[in-house]
Amino acid sequence: MATGTDCVMASSDVDSPLLFPLPDGPDYETEAALARRGIGQICGVDEAGRGPLAGPVTAAAVILNATTIPDGLNDSKKLNEKRREALFDEILSKATVSFAHVSATTIDQINIREASLLAMRMAVEGLPVAAGHALIDGNALPAGMPCPATALVKGDARSLSIAAASIIAKVMRDRLMIRADTLHPGYGLAGHKGYPTKAHREAVAQLGPCRLHRFSFAPVAAAVSAAATKK
Repeated sequence: MATGTDCVMASSDVDSPLLFPLPDGPDYETEAALARRGIGQICGVDEAGRGPLAGPVTAAAVILNATTIPDGLNDSKKLNEKRREALFDEILSKATVSFAHVSATTIDQINIREASLLAMRMAVEGLPVAAGHALIDGNALPAGMPCPATALVKGDARSLSIAAASIIAKVMRDRLMIRADTLHPGYGLAGHKGYPTKAHREAVAQLGPCRLHRFSFAPVAAAVSAAATKK
């Protein structure tokens, strides 16, 4: 696998959200343009779980096979659960996939933005083959990437590889939170997956946070503060 000393990441390789119209759906044009330059093993990278009050942030890296791209790939947020699950299985069977979690504890230590970027880098590093180029959803590139990378604003709506990564990250994180619900009952984690719904905020206020909660996030910090005041 390539290392940071083998490939230099161009931090300026970020496009502006104001300079392009969004396509009707993601396509393979960015990947094809890189392939025409002789670059192979192009991975799309996306994350899920920046907004929740509990649980990790999860990132995935996906290298699609240009000849067997699953039909219907799109931003995971635009797909219902049944369709995401079906595409998840198809992506795993047809593409090269890696995913990574960064815990709530680390999120509290380094902040959610840095934790998201860290998870993205870890996902790329975890690929069983070295990526030749990474397409990163968003407007920032993770530090220490093992290959050159391009940040694509609204990338999950533009790149099929990033859309595939968004599906893997979303499904993996959702499954993790469903399992977490059995270990930390009472918060409704299986339903809202840790997002700040009214029911979740009320549960945190009543029960106090568990070890999966992000103590640096305002509603959780407020619950901790309120509990301390009562004492």
